[in-house]
Parts: sequence; structure tokens; C-alpha cells
Amino acid sequence: MIDLNQIKRYNPSKEWFEIQTIDAHTGGEPLRIIISGYPELKGKTILEKRKNAKDDFDNFRKALIWEPRGHADMYGAIIVEPDSVDSHFGVIFIHNDGYSTGCGHAVIALTKVFVETGLIPITVPETEVRMDVPSGFIRSFAKVKNGKVESVRFQNVPSFVQKLNAEINVPRLGKIKYDLAFGGAFYAVVDVDQVGLDCSKKSYNDLIKAGMIIKHAIMEEVEMNHPTEPEMNYLYGTIFTGPPKDARNHSRNVCIFAEGEVDRCPTGTGVSARAAIHYARNEIVNEETLTIESILGSNFHVKVLKTTTLGDYESVIPEVCGNAFITGKNTFWINPEDPLKDGFILS
Repeated sequence: MIDLNQIKRYNPSKEWFEIQTIDAHTGGEPLRIIISGYPELKGKTILEKRKNAKDDFDNFRKALIWEPRGHADMYGAIIVEPDSVDSHFGVIFIHNDGYSTGCGHAVIALTKVFVETGLIPITVPETEVRMDVPSGFIRSFAKVKNGKVESVRFQNVPSFVQKLNAEINVPRLGKIKYDLAFGGAFYAVVDVDQVGLDCSKKSYNDLIKAGMIIKHAIMEEVEMNHPTEPEMNYLYGTIFTGPPKDARNHSRNVCIFAEGEVDRCPTGTGVSARAAIHYARNEIVNEETLTIESILGSNFHVKVLKTTTLGDYESVIPEVCGNAFITGKNTFWINPEDPLKDGFILS
């Protein structure tokens, strides 16, 4: 019998880069948290560090998110120093097409991982975690029982509606009605019946095609208008909505974002944008909880905590609740002689 312990003792050449991660998922959506090996980023703010990552170290994003170490729907987090003294840490979000402004599933997973691993000391019944993200300051709360995190809720950034009941002519699809809202990123929210599909796994590939056509059509005609931060001004994704599979829930979401990624969870920033839409239509009131399913049937709960203003927008502060699970630790090596060392993506 071959002795596999020999492999365990193997160490690569000193010329290779070594990056370690801890991986988790929230409602099926992956998160790869970089815990060592990533270069130190320059900048006084999260947005400046994000720009440094984008301009000078994008090869690391591609190496960890793209194949052969990742896949087209992988998602990641770079941990950095926070902007504010009250925050535990800062985070930069990465995906197949670049760097996002906000990410609810990542907030939930980071909270779970950092509390359960002891990085942030546990307090019972809830442990508070504070983080700076590109879209603003996030406060999350891990519900703890017997040393384990049972669920995570977080208070999101001010979320608002830019357009209600808008219409656009989309190539191959015709006239599409949509709402445009911000929940940490901008989303176009579309009733899935308009494209003749449903929010199920069997429609997966067709939802990607329709979602990307709609996204690009809106991007060509509409300027996103975040009142305080111009870096937020791009359309992150299309959210298709439809009836729930579980009659006890409010609805189902499928978010097509970045370069054709499909969110496996209900999308934390997406349900925040939806909460703003439902509130603007007087379909929900403060503290009324909506349970929204993902394409897998995993759930997020969202409600409006209070109202506020952001520039000229009437905004809401949403609270999103879900859970995450740790899936493993990884040590990745980047061999300078490997022609595919920086990763690749098939699209």
C-alpha cells in the first residue's frame, strides 16, 4: 500500500506563493475568506484599498476565484484594516468579474466564521460583529447557543428605490417592466413571468441569458444615482422574482450578477433592495418580516427596521437574517512556472 503520509509532508519550492483560506457557504452561496498570503493593501479607506487590489493585485483574485482553484460562481473576501475605530475589521468582496460594493451572504458567513473560530469573543445570547465594507458600515449579530452560531442577522446600509414601474425595450425579450433599487448594490428587479421562465433550477441557464440581456440593456440607458458615493453607480445584477415553492414564504428570488453568476442564496443586498421596493409601495410596514427563498429553496428573512434619508432619497434600514456553515480550510499554491497560474474562466 502506498504511503500517503509522504504527500502530507510535501512542501513546495520557496518561489511559490502560498495562500490560505477558510471556506463557508450561506444558503448554498460560497465564500472563500483569505486568511494569509494576500499582499498588504495601500490606502486610508476601504475604497482606496479596493482600488489598490483592483489595480495591482487582480491576479490574486483570478487565481482564487477562477478555475482551476475556484469556479465561475465562486465568491471571496479580502480582510483589511477597518476605516473606523469601532469596527472589528474591513472587508473587500471579490467575484468572477471583479469587486462588489456590498454582500449580505458574505456578512453572514464572516460573522459565523469569526465568532465560531474564536476570532471575535463570544457573548451570549448574541455576539455583535462590526465591519466596514465598500458600501458602508455593517453591524451584525450572531445568535449563540452552546458555543455555536444558530443564525446571523445584520443591519444593512440605507437602501432606496431609484425607479418604480420603469419600462425598457430589451433585445430578443421586448418590453420589460422593472424596479431599480439599491441595497448595498444596485439591482433591477423583474417579475420572472415576463421572460416566460420560473425561479427554479431547471431554468438556470435561461435565467442567466435573460438576466444578462436585461442588465446590459438597462446599463446602456440608465445612470445609477447613488447620492453620496459615485463608486456605487453601476448595475450589479438582475433579480428575478416569482412565487415561493413553500406557501409559508413570501416569494422566491434568483439573482444574476457580475458576469453571469447565479446567487445560490436569496442575496442579502438583493432582499434589502426588495424591502425598499415593497416599503415604497406600502406593501410592508416597519418590523414586518418577509421570508424569501433562493433558487435552492434556502431562506433569508428581511424586514425594515426604520426609515431614514440618503441625499434626496427616502430610504430604509433593512435587517437580513440567515445562517452559514464552514466547509473547510485550504492551502493554495501558485507556481510561477505554471502557464495557468493566474486562473482562467470559460464563458
